[in-house]
Amino acid sequence: MAEIVDADELLRRVRVARDWARDEEERAADATAATAYRAVREVLDRLIDPSLRSDH
Repeated sequence: MAEIVDADELLRRVRVARDWARDEEERAADATAATAYRAVREVLDRLIDPSLRSDH
């Protein structure tokens, strides 16, 4: 069964996931893995702050 969460809890969870992706990016074994974690982190950053612009 899905857990219902409010906006504050959802934002907290997204931030935790973003921080996890940043840590994994730093520990990645190769450039491909680092790029994948960076992409995840950038998407989560954009969810947290839609005003952020991508460098791409």
